[in-house]
Amino acid sequence: MESRAVAWLAARRDRIDPAHAAPDRVLFARKALLETAFLVGLRARLDPTPLDGDYAALLDTIQDIAARPSYRELIARDEAALLLYAGTYAALRLCGREDPEFRTLIQQSVSGGYAAAFERIPYRQLDLLHTLELCGIAHTLPSMAEVMPFTLLHNGPNVLKLADRDIYALTHTIFYATDFGLRPPSGPRSFDPGAAVELLEALLVLTRGQGNADLVGELLCCLLCLGVRESEEAHRGWEFLLSVQEDDGRVNGPEGVVHPGLTDGDEAYRHWATGYHTTIVAALAALLDGSPRVRRVARPADPPSRQDVTRPLRRAVEWLAATVRHHDPARWLPAAAAAAHAAAALGEPDLTRPLLLDYSTRLAEADAAVWQEHGMEVVGAFASGLRAHGLTCGSLDGFLASTAAAVDLLDTVPAQAAPSIRRLADLGLLPPGRAAALTGGATTAPPTAPEPATGDLPGAWKDYHLGKIAGIVRDLARSGRAEHRLTRDAVAFLLAQQSPSGAFGRPAGDDPEERERAMLTWTQSTVTALAAVHTAVGQGPTGTAVTAPAEAGARVS
Repeated sequence: MESRAVAWLAARRDRIDPAHAAPDRVLFARKALLETAFLVGLRARLDPTPLDGDYAALLDTIQDIAARPSYRELIARDEAALLLYAGTYAALRLCGREDPEFRTLIQQSVSGGYAAAFERIPYRQLDLLHTLELCGIAHTLPSMAEVMPFTLLHNGPNVLKLADRDIYALTHTIFYATDFGLRPPSGPRSFDPGAAVELLEALLVLTRGQGNADLVGELLCCLLCLGVRESEEAHRGWEFLLSVQEDDGRVNGPEGVVHPGLTDGDEAYRHWATGYHTTIVAALAALLDGSPRVRRVARPADPPSRQDVTRPLRRAVEWLAATVRHHDPARWLPAAAAAAHAAAALGEPDLTRPLLLDYSTRLAEADAAVWQEHGMEVVGAFASGLRAHGLTCGSLDGFLASTAAAVDLLDTVPAQAAPSIRRLADLGLLPPGRAAALTGGATTAPPTAPEPATGDLPGAWKDYHLGKIAGIVRDLARSGRAEHRLTRDAVAFLLAQQSPSGAFGRPAGDDPEERERAMLTWTQSTVTALAAVHTAVGQGPTGTAVTAPAEAGARVS
């Protein structure tokens, strides 16, 4: 991966020359020059063998550009862009090509009372400190250890809420704090390595799900900077990164990348501009992975999880069971089923007894279409709740009996209908052997959980789509990841949406009826998700749990 990526970059090294760039592309060329120079400088630090071939060609180009007064003297005219030029000098210095005049310009800028003094956000301050360290430039700025407590990384962010720019802040914080894997983070208040690794792996799940090779590459670099190589999620990240590298070595950047000149029809420029940074990142990841100088440590243990959903789940069930009684049972049957399912997961079925008694009475003469509309997952959960209390509902019993009779006439059923057949067997309406013959497997097998759409979590948070978040939490819990960082952070977000009444969601509207309908839907989805987490982490009864959908009215084959 590294050699192919560097070959692609070297073949297009004229693109990083500001003198060859169109006026609206000059600043972008300077940025690309800096990033390419940094890769070459790191190669000199991380690999003891001499630079040759494509790396040497890139270094010669960088040195030629940096020698021009038209480039280096801009540092005195645009001090806010100090890092653009200091990083280029640092790379030359690391490669043994010291330039005293260039160094003097940088030192004058640093000492001039602005370039190193204006306010930067914490990770950019770390960038400055790290660059000056590599340049060997003296300064009186605070140390990295003093800056670290103000970084996003240090303060335990919720994974769902991190935009791409936030993830870049996290990755670069680790780059600078570890000197790209050459030292452990310094200072007693830096960050917890175990929590950092857990966070990086969770972000790898999200960014890989979004197909963002640039962030996947940076996150892999970070794990390597922390010395961690034995990581299942990192292995998946490498598989993804290798799969998206093109034959010539290029790795395409994420969708939505906007650079100057991309709309003028210059396809060769577009091809380079949308791929050069991600290609650099892929080369850097491979360089770190193979470097004999980068620290290697055993993967630190994940920090202990103290999340307990029992009390919020009970409060939600109590509110849902009381509130849904005031609504049409044919419309809100999924909410009643969700409440019964969650009460069973808590081991407190009496929480929903009044609701189930009320609904069973009001639906006693319901048409079969009412039950058919909601599907077997909802109907089965509701029926299981009734049976736990010894309650009956004539129309439901008739519907289930006729459904079982119709199923019994079939030879086989499609795979998507297997959970419904298992439900009929659980209710004693089909003999286990017959159900197994229809489904081609044991009736005791749990339903196959869908692959959680983890890449959708940030967007769902941004759009306040609580039902989608709850559905993903449910799927994560059912797939054995109830205590994964992603799940915990998603649950933490959901719990923060619970009101003192027990309901979930903040409708941000004033109409009382609309507010209650929205909260009913959100609470139905959330209790189903929390019940799955509660059962999976051993906070409640074990065994096969009845289920309810994550969205009101969801239909199951």
